[in-house]
Amino acid sequence: MPFLSDLLGRPITDVDGVAVGKLEEVLASTVSASAHPLVVALVARRASQHRVIPMADVAAMTSPVIVLNKRSEELPAYTPAETDLYLARDVLDKQIIDVNGVRVVRVNDLELTRINQQYFVANVDTGTLGLLRRLGLARFVPRLAFRRKPPSGMISWHAMELLPGDQAMRLKVTGDRIADLHPADLAQIISDLSRPESARLLESLDVKLLADTLEEVEPDFQASLIEAMPDEKVADVLEEMSPDEAADLLAELPEGRSQEILRLMEGDKAAEVKQLLTYPEESAGGIMTTDYFAMRPGLTAQQALSVLREQAHADETINYIYVTDPERRLLGVFSLQDLVMVRPSTRVSEFMHDRYISVLPLDSQDKVAQLISKYNLSAIPVVDEHTRLQGIVTADDALDKILPTKWKKRLPRLYH
Repeated sequence: MPFLSDLLGRPITDVDGVAVGKLEEVLASTVSASAHPLVVALVARRASQHRVIPMADVAAMTSPVIVLNKRSEELPAYTPAETDLYLARDVLDKQIIDVNGVRVVRVNDLELTRINQQYFVANVDTGTLGLLRRLGLARFVPRLAFRRKPPSGMISWHAMELLPGDQAMRLKVTGDRIADLHPADLAQIISDLSRPESARLLESLDVKLLADTLEEVEPDFQASLIEAMPDEKVADVLEEMSPDEAADLLAELPEGRSQEILRLMEGDKAAEVKQLLTYPEESAGGIMTTDYFAMRPGLTAQQALSVLREQAHADETINYIYVTDPERRLLGVFSLQDLVMVRPSTRVSEFMHDRYISVLPLDSQDKVAQLISKYNLSAIPVVDEHTRLQGIVTADDALDKILPTKWKKRLPRLYH
């Protein structure tokens, strides 16, 4: 199968052998019945003149000389569509997302394939061989100092997602496969991109996925990614983030912008975030979240399960349920396992654990992490001096502050 780099520069002649020019570009339509772009035209250059030739008028493309099936003067002009890609200009050397491999790669070459008299873009070559082919050195590979043949780095076009690029490219990210990636994978991809490229990718995500993705990167990087976003959109994103993550991000922004974004947020969510911003950064209050589930002690186990089904968010993972009185004083705690193991008629007050471990908002993060580790907790409640529940600190947030980066990478992530 031919490679784009092998075709570029080949002479083009008409049906009588008259020179038309040399191949400078290949156009492929992204709108076709196949998932792979269909080659629709060739661009021939002769001196300073360019001609766009429809593929219907190409008799042979893979021979040493590209031959047309009409005389030069009879060739119709092809008008490029907005959905056409200029393969050399728009794709070669560009960074694109390998959706299957969840990584950002650089396009060194493109492999074409012929099916039923038509040519399609089959694969993207991101490997060393593609680069050597571009440089005209592929035939010298056996003589070069490689112990083994360089990997081709072939990835199917279908596994690729084009990033929004220069305005001249007029490319759009459909987001169909991007939206299927885990936020942690998206965060890794974004960290591999330049700032403008990552900003363009973020623009293609819906607000919920954008919020989940931002939660996977550090607050200072979050702040740089939203720098150019309108305040209204940032407010929408922060409303989808957990309160502690939203507070951490706002703390990284200039005070004037932070206050304006808080003003644009919904009242209840803004109040929660404002409360968190009042605590010192290195305290339990500084890393706690106000996302927790609480209920009254008089409910039965069956009623408690019904409340959970009705009120818990679909994407919320609940490790503990906290039991409070009408003044939010913490009375006890129980786990989901506790809940499902008791008889449906048993009152919450009968099976909850009223001896619990808690911390104060101004306790140090080190103390929080030590207690979580000592008692093997996945979260710890934060209460004030009157035992009113203020929030919880999850194990991942506590350990994230004190463990070295190389250790954190070895630990599984916990969710509350």
